[in-house]
Amino acid sequence: MLRAVLPVVTLLGLALLPYSDLAASITTLKSLKLDVPTSDTMFPAGPESDAINNNCLACHSADHVLNQPSLSREAWQEVVNKMITAYKAPVSPDDAKAIVDYLVRTKGTS
Repeated sequence: MLRAVLPVVTLLGLALLPYSDLAASITTLKSLKLDVPTSDTMFPAGPESDAINNNCLACHSADHVLNQPSLSREAWQEVVNKMITAYKAPVSPDDAKAIVDYLVRTKGTS
């Protein structure tokens, strides 16, 4: 019976330690310095380029998007839908259609 009680007493004892003792038992967190690549590159001008520049550059560089493999219209539509639904990108339905049209024109499969 004592074995079953001992872990609970140990856990309760840890919870009752002074804050300084408890803090010493926790791993120290350290800030990281992270250099993220930046780019001022815009999507090449053309039909629907305003929609993709105004919506997508907030999270993606143009270079990142333009270096993706060529995809079908259906695949690009799924990508844009995922950005809107999963990642909550605030893209209007009209802009979403324009973005897909742009991606199909510049990175679509034939």
